[in-house]
Amino acid sequence: MNNFEGGIYKICFKRLLDFILSLAAIIILSLVLLIVSILVRVKLGSPILFKQDRPGINGKIFTMYKFRTMTDEKDEKGNLLSDNKRLTRFGRFLRSTSLDELPELFNILKGDMSIIGPRPLLVQYLPLYNKHQNRRHEVRPGLSGLAQINGRNSISWEEKFNLDIEYVDNISFIGDFKIVLFTIKKVLFREGINSETAATIEPFEGNKGERPSQ
Repeated sequence: MNNFEGGIYKICFKRLLDFILSLAAIIILSLVLLIVSILVRVKLGSPILFKQDRPGINGKIFTMYKFRTMTDEKDEKGNLLSDNKRLTRFGRFLRSTSLDELPELFNILKGDMSIIGPRPLLVQYLPLYNKHQNRRHEVRPGLSGLAQINGRNSISWEEKFNLDIEYVDNISFIGDFKIVLFTIKKVLFREGINSETAATIEPFEGNKGERPSQ
């Protein structure tokens, strides 16, 4: 697919497919959503959903939904314990199977996200990106993306951002379709869920020696 055809897909069809496929997935997986909701309520308590502001297309902030995977355990001073201590066995199961991501289908339906695109990261990272990295916000963030099928949380931030920009520059229907297939494979084999030193991935701390994007 050439750049012109990719542009037509990006402008005219990608959002339509996102809407149709996310709606179909919500209907088909409604029983799974209900069962996971009940299990989260029983095992982890309320609220069932984890809600957090994330930057979307053009850096516009939206509220992303996920199933809760951690407890609210705190130390004697009232501070939340580390992720490793609050992430339960059940929570790890939800993450390793990507079941915790299912509520993001509603974000896709609303237009906050896309099925495929760079993963939405934390709002506090926005001022830390350089101009190259900030280009990841030229498209809607995705449920899965090029970085997720090439290591997910097991690769470095630099590798992750480079893959995000590679995706932005080469959007196509065939490319998205391939990412969907590889994502299914990654989920089935539970690959790349964690980094080597953390329950998820280490925080992004910016680019040493570089000025962040203004």
